[in-house]
Amino acid sequence: MATVSSTGLGSGLDVSSIVNQLVALERQPITQLQTAAKGIQTKISAYGQITSLTNTLRDASAKLAGSSLWQQSSASSDSTALKVSGSGSAAAGSYTVSVQQLARAHSLASPAQASAEAVMGSGQLALTVGGSTTTLSFSEADTTLADIRDAINASAAGVSAAIVSDVNGARLTLTSRQSGLAQAMTLSATDLSGGAASGPFASLGYPGGMVETQAAANARATVNGLAVESASNQLDGAIPGLSLNLQAVTSTPAEISVSSDSSSQKAAVQAFADAYNALNNYLRTQTRYDDSTSTAGTLQGDSTAVGVLSRMRGMLRESSSASARFGRLADLGFDVQKDGTIKLDNAKLDTALAQPAELAKLFGASGSSGDSASQGLALRMRKLADSLTGYDGQLSARSDGLRSRLNRNGDEQDRLETRVSQIQARLLRQYQALDASMSQLNGLSSYVTQQITALNKSSSG
Repeated sequence: MATVSSTGLGSGLDVSSIVNQLVALERQPITQLQTAAKGIQTKISAYGQITSLTNTLRDASAKLAGSSLWQQSSASSDSTALKVSGSGSAAAGSYTVSVQQLARAHSLASPAQASAEAVMGSGQLALTVGGSTTTLSFSEADTTLADIRDAINASAAGVSAAIVSDVNGARLTLTSRQSGLAQAMTLSATDLSGGAASGPFASLGYPGGMVETQAAANARATVNGLAVESASNQLDGAIPGLSLNLQAVTSTPAEISVSSDSSSQKAAVQAFADAYNALNNYLRTQTRYDDSTSTAGTLQGDSTAVGVLSRMRGMLRESSSASARFGRLADLGFDVQKDGTIKLDNAKLDTALAQPAELAKLFGASGSSGDSASQGLALRMRKLADSLTGYDGQLSARSDGLRSRLNRNGDEQDRLETRVSQIQARLLRQYQALDASMSQLNGLSSYVTQQITALNKSSSG
């Protein structure tokens, strides 16, 4: 605020003091607005901190609700013979696996021909694979070995055909596209009318002209001493939740271990509790009246802040039907204190961590549409945090409202500052004019006094 420093020109009138005091009275509404602005800014800062703490809780909740945290990890002692995958829902433990035989596809080879362009003649081939028969007709007398290969590959017979040349010539090789005993092939070579084939074409039958180069076979293994068999080298279901990829026959049993990272899981639970406690403590401090210091929190009586604290605390008491083993956070060792904070019972939590699949449900189950009771508790907390901090959430709306109030306050201060400046200038002009008038009157008074004195002296003389 500008101050006036001019003094009376001779009247003795303290113009600056008078104007400054009058202007100070006019500035009182501005001072009140400045005090109010500081209070609003303090609330905006408080809501910024609440939003930050809520986002931290949101992230901690999202981690607990995520499936990756609770997935089991698996390892094989002999990855060259046996690989393991898909261990998310497998029960923790150790398994002994021995591989006696790998699954194989059926392979056949025809008698040698001069070349891939050797003429085989006309006829029909009936290929039976896995109980399904595909019949191919070759009506041209000049059908070549390559033509037969191409026709088989273009069909849906489930057979891969190729021509391989060795020292004796070109051979048609057939391999079933899938492994296992059930995929063994048979071929019937006939003439176009279904009678016996003649010439080179007749050599394409099996059993008959073609020879077996690899017998079809199922994979055979034992898991914890129990025999298992599969048409492929991928064993699914032998160990629930695990997929065993057989790579080679084992000379000694391979050990498979399935375990969960309980230390990371426990750290995630602790991070959730810490994030919740930080938000609870801040909200509690900001919304209460401290009798010991006779000090009110910045947000005492603020319905939004009080409501957020109430909703967060209420969430801890909710239950979920997602898990058959756990229903509430209290079942995991969450002990809610009088001040609303969480204290973890580590012994109880360690016991619960032995069942990661159930914890995954309790925390992260998506549940049924419209049935919040079937949803995971951490998922619900994450959704609540999202709803509070989102574009149109309570925290965002409250912060926006406070910023609007602060802007209006600033506009009003600017308006009043302009008004006070105008009043100050007007008062200065008025009191300077008064000062000048009083100075003239003082001069006239002095002159009159001098004249009277002179007259008195003249009369007495």
